[in-house]
Amino acid sequence: MGVEMEIETAGAPQRAARQGEEGPPGGKRHDLDVTGMHCAACAAAVERRLRKVPGVESANVNFATSRATVAAAGVGREDLVAAVREAGYDVAVPAPTAEESLAGALETVAGVAPETAAAARERERYRSLLARLAFALPAAVVSMLASMPLMHGAAMAGDAGAGGDGGLGRADLFLRLVAPLDEVSMRALPWLYELPHGALRWFLLVLTVAVMAWPGASFYRGAWRGLRHGILDMDTLVAVGTGAAFLYSAVATGAPGVFTGAGLAADVYFEAVVWILALVLLGRVLEARAVGRASQAISRLLALGARSARVLRDGREVEVPAGEIRPGDRMVVRPGEKVPTDGVVDEGASLVDESMLTGEPVPVAKAPGDPVVGATLNTSGALVVRATRVGRETVLAQIVRAVERAQGEKAPVQRLADRISAVFVPVVIALAVVAFAAWMLLGPEPRLLYALVAFVTVLIIACPCALGLATPTAIMVGTGKGAENGILLRGGEALETARRVTTVVFDKTGTLTRGRPAVVATIPVSGGDPAELLAAAAAAERRSEHPLAGAVLAAAEEAGIAAAATEEFEAVPGRGVRARLEGRDVAVGTAAWLAERGADPEPLASEAERLAGEGATPVWVARDGRLLGLLGIADPVREEAAGVVARLRRMGLEVLLLTGDRRGTAEAVAAAVGIERVVAEVLPGDKAAEVARLQAGGAVVAMVGDGINDAPALARADLGIALSTGTDVAVEAADLTILMAHGSGDLGRVADAIDLSRATVRIIYGNLGGAFVYNVIGIPIAAGLLYPLFGVLLSPVFASLAMALSSVTVVTNSLRLKRWRPSRR
Repeated sequence: MGVEMEIETAGAPQRAARQGEEGPPGGKRHDLDVTGMHCAACAAAVERRLRKVPGVESANVNFATSRATVAAAGVGREDLVAAVREAGYDVAVPAPTAEESLAGALETVAGVAPETAAAARERERYRSLLARLAFALPAAVVSMLASMPLMHGAAMAGDAGAGGDGGLGRADLFLRLVAPLDEVSMRALPWLYELPHGALRWFLLVLTVAVMAWPGASFYRGAWRGLRHGILDMDTLVAVGTGAAFLYSAVATGAPGVFTGAGLAADVYFEAVVWILALVLLGRVLEARAVGRASQAISRLLALGARSARVLRDGREVEVPAGEIRPGDRMVVRPGEKVPTDGVVDEGASLVDESMLTGEPVPVAKAPGDPVVGATLNTSGALVVRATRVGRETVLAQIVRAVERAQGEKAPVQRLADRISAVFVPVVIALAVVAFAAWMLLGPEPRLLYALVAFVTVLIIACPCALGLATPTAIMVGTGKGAENGILLRGGEALETARRVTTVVFDKTGTLTRGRPAVVATIPVSGGDPAELLAAAAAAERRSEHPLAGAVLAAAEEAGIAAAATEEFEAVPGRGVRARLEGRDVAVGTAAWLAERGADPEPLASEAERLAGEGATPVWVARDGRLLGLLGIADPVREEAAGVVARLRRMGLEVLLLTGDRRGTAEAVAAAVGIERVVAEVLPGDKAAEVARLQAGGAVVAMVGDGINDAPALARADLGIALSTGTDVAVEAADLTILMAHGSGDLGRVADAIDLSRATVRIIYGNLGGAFVYNVIGIPIAAGLLYPLFGVLLSPVFASLAMALSSVTVVTNSLRLKRWRPSRR
């Protein structure tokens, strides 16, 4: 058996189904790809407007993914699109669902990596930004060279004759640093210094207008759009800052008498405007590239699918696009090829690599009747596979959908960042005005120039983008990394909750144990043959439908013993079975029943008692009234269970076993895996009550289960963890699904999920802390804090570089999660 799962999620409104599916009671979930957002303030504005639409129960706008997720009752998509447009933004054409993206990917030309519609839009945006940057950066260099004669001497001397700034050149850190460039420029381009200053200023004005008109146009359009809708965002800061510097410089160029008449130098700051726009564009290019890397998980998953399949039609192999496969089609899968879609092996035997879904590196043996999963790799023999699930029903499509939803949802910690971002820009503008006023009232001459520089620098250095990207980028990388390692999270809330877990509660059957009865002991009477004992039991059980019969037959098959045909068969409910084999009477069942048939169980009574104490069921075997021996049948403990429990305890977590099984069996399993606390013989409702009791005591509880009887406890726990081999009900009730396959180590993903959560939340808090510290330190410095101490002002050019780098730093820090690896220590 390979991976067996169903991960279609349901639950609270924020986890509602994809666009067009049922969401909250009586309503639906709508996914909108919002265009035109540039920072967290934009996302907050769209979110506020969507929540005002009558019938909307919840709205979540993710800046990093540009995705709005709305749960609403009685509201059409058109109403939501209109609300987004009323907020000053737009909505892209309806995004294809995960399975539609997958189907499109399967039909693309071989060798071309598939991508989602959102990824394609992001790629186009990146190309557009790159083209604008390719114009702005050379223009910035030219503007700096053309400004050198105007700034000549100001960087070193700061005298009024050189720059007419009465000391600003000496204070401007940027001018100090470009002084060496000034000397080089004089020697390399002496003719430039011979040109009239008036001509240079007009040239700089024209060049600046060109940069503002194309590379910088989006900032001004965004600011105007925001102003019309009462929104202040990152575009507002850039537009106001560069606009103020440009207007000052334009007046100084066209009507210098306005300044000279007031005793001020008619200085220009065109180069600052161009450099600010170029550096902000550079930051957005780097940010778009980094965010694209953070959101690669879905594209990588889509790329896993096979592009075509060889389908048997009228006895011939016909190659068809994978998107045209239908249930029931028989597909030929050769060694080295991917399985085109989910199915069941009809013919052949092979080893199939399922690591792309489960992370398990050991290939799984497949034979007729075994299920296979689409996109897994056939490594050895040829197979004929009958398709059972295609399109949106396949495991891969469901994983893509689960990851897509998880990346679009917010973690609780992001709410704080959203609240801060919502008021961030107005506060920054207010601080810039205060800085301007302070320099006008208290600053040295020329006060207006000092005030203007402080005003522009404060506006430019502030970065709400870093706050807006801090959480979603980490969640995008974290959920994608989890999917790569067989851990599917419903969203950011589950990812953050996992970090806070203090107690892990395990179900027993199918969770800590394999969930399938197996023969764990074969004990013949003194001098007896174990093979003879097993052969007699298998023959008697051959026609039985009892669950334990399957365990006996499997043990015989594993030992190479064929179950012989019997002449007679009788099943006695609650007692056992009787069969006639080669003229001899064979009985398999309870000790009391065999005693009634003349077999004395006393010689193995102590062994039976020992097996019962270890959680196994004793099954007695007799032939012609003579005891042959005893079989111990139990649900075997997973090989990795003890190591997982030990690892959880090393992580500082309390581990508890909660089961409806009898206490003796539960305690035997608990002892085998190292669990000290056991709650046994509980009904399904009592499981949920026990979880609630733990929570009332202050514990943050993670419940791990796989059965229908676990569903109430999974839903009640702070973090419900379902095994994909379990029932659909259990998976639906959980916050997190662990992909399970044949092989050891699967259960270890419970600990991996908590470890990944801790790593992700550390990154999130590091991002938020870094963004907060950057703004707290950067804004006062931009306002002029260093001037009274060191006589230095921060240039707007440096401010724009710092602002750009802050966003890139946050995203790059999130990308560190790509290096996370599951630990088995």
